Amino acid sequence: MEQLKHECGVAMIRLLKPLEFYQQKYGTWMYGLNKLYLMMEKEHNRGQEGAGVACVNLNAKPGSEYMFRERAEGSGAITEIFSKIHGLHANCSEQQVHNATYAKQNIPFAGELYMGHLRYSTTGKSGLSYVHPFLRRNNWRAKNLCLCGNFNMTNIDEIFEKITSQGQCPRIYGDAYITLELMGHRLDREVERNYREACSQGMQGTAITHYIDDHVKISNVLKTTMTDFDGGYVMCGITGSGEMFSLRDPWGIRPAFYYCNDEIAVVASERPVLQTTFNLECNEVKELQPGSALIVRRNGSWSIEQVSEQRGNSKCSFERIYFSRGSDRDIYLERKKLGEQLTAPILEAIDGDTENTVFSFIPNTAEVAFYGMLDGFNRYEIEQKIEQIAKMDHMPTREELREILHQYVRSEKVAWKDIKLRTFITEGNSRKDLASHVYDITYESLRAGKDNLVIIDDSIVRGTTLRESIFKILDRLHPKRIVMVSSSPQVRYPDYYGIDMPRLEEFCAFQATMSLLKERCMYQLIDRVYMACKEELKKPKDQMRNCVQDIYKPFTDQEISNRIVEMLQPEGMTTEIKLVYQSVEGLHNACPDFKGDWYFTGNYPTPGGNKLVNQAFINYVENVYQYETKF
Repeated sequence: MEQLKHECGVAMIRLLKPLEFYQQKYGTWMYGLNKLYLMMEKEHNRGQEGAGVACVNLNAKPGSEYMFRERAEGSGAITEIFSKIHGLHANCSEQQVHNATYAKQNIPFAGELYMGHLRYSTTGKSGLSYVHPFLRRNNWRAKNLCLCGNFNMTNIDEIFEKITSQGQCPRIYGDAYITLELMGHRLDREVERNYREACSQGMQGTAITHYIDDHVKISNVLKTTMTDFDGGYVMCGITGSGEMFSLRDPWGIRPAFYYCNDEIAVVASERPVLQTTFNLECNEVKELQPGSALIVRRNGSWSIEQVSEQRGNSKCSFERIYFSRGSDRDIYLERKKLGEQLTAPILEAIDGDTENTVFSFIPNTAEVAFYGMLDGFNRYEIEQKIEQIAKMDHMPTREELREILHQYVRSEKVAWKDIKLRTFITEGNSRKDLASHVYDITYESLRAGKDNLVIIDDSIVRGTTLRESIFKILDRLHPKRIVMVSSSPQVRYPDYYGIDMPRLEEFCAFQATMSLLKERCMYQLIDRVYMACKEELKKPKDQMRNCVQDIYKPFTDQEISNRIVEMLQPEGMTTEIKLVYQSVEGLHNACPDFKGDWYFTGNYPTPGGNKLVNQAFINYVENVYQYETKF
């Protein structure tokens, strides 16, 4: 499939002991820094456009830096950042580097609190200024705030209007910056509340500072900041005084996991990251629940607090199908089941001819679903053998048994992901030609003209790679029929919660549906949905419905699949192609705890999703039909 971009990966670690403890037990005070590096590398799949790291030294003296940040762009950002950090003590002696007390006082990024971030842009904005973490400075330690997250907000326009009406003037229009300023404003108020409290108790000078540092309630900040946000998010932050938090959206759209013991408190976007980095069992890592936050206070105590009421169970199913690491125990089993339960529709697509069929997959994320598909067909073959033997009216001979038992499911690694297209090639035709060679094949892995080829992918979104590369290269094997299998349902609707799928016209399922409507002269339905979308946008957001769902109602899934085949089959290719999609019911059967299926059903979990998809259809119609006859 075409690579989808995802925003983003987060990693946090709070050392609950002095640095000297880790120097003595693990041989280095850099234990936290090294573990952060491992977590970020394990999450590299979640962001390759940039990365950033932040650190707080809890015991720095006035006049010395206590909050550090380093950021870089590009797929090698993690290596670049940590090389720079380690280079900061290049002039220190080996003895100084291994002295935790010296490090705390003299070496940057020697601290107890670390935060890392990996970024994929879903907004089209690039440049170092858009790379997390974002930092808000102040002379009061407790007012310094560093923020990063895996998020995309649907109502940033409303938040922007709210804070400007209060007199604030954000420097940049973007959800990350606006969130930073809004949260920073609430942090200021919380610090000032404690300042007044300290003064009322007769404190003066640095005693006030220490009181503030010890009594800031970050839960107050979160509760007064995040109330109005609509979107999917995991928001992570650290303050100059040593507070740490990770907050999950109340719908549970974006994932977060944590682990705490008497030495560390850690957070990551995926469970296996923590398991591998800290050698943990699956049940030791906990999932942060919707609307809740892990809060670690300056003194090292931690708690899970409900910041906002849970508003639903819309955990993102695309995380299970595609984005998250397949090494997670549950994700591995879910992906296998997604492949296994497609046995029946694949059998129909090959007319039951398993003897002359080769099974394979599109590397690399569909491999686990492929194993599940093989399991399904192996079980099918076993039942067929049992049936054949049971029907015999005599004791089978060894030769008869050998003939029956020799029947097996044939699988090959047919496709290879060969190269990545180099971005310095910008000329259109050259780029298109090179893109067609991203995949290669294992030649003569099929019997030409005799074998069907069943090949599974995790999803079919835009279809561009199928049309420009995969179908052309697979056709060189001369299969009798290609059955293209998607372990996910038809992707029909944009995502507005952090995955780079914002426009309706990008989806081959939407294009196919619009093609069918035009072919059958159903322009009145297009007109009706267009007008309905415009009317919905006049309503309060929480009363809107997704009118775009109506355009799919006249057609069956199979009709849309057949039209997708017609659209994606390369010119001149005569090999028959069939498409087999996972059903929505099958998705929920395989991933019962992950009900966020808006990509497939249009059932958006937040009002902002309905608003934006209606606007997307309006934009599509107005852009497409301005040059066509008015319907």
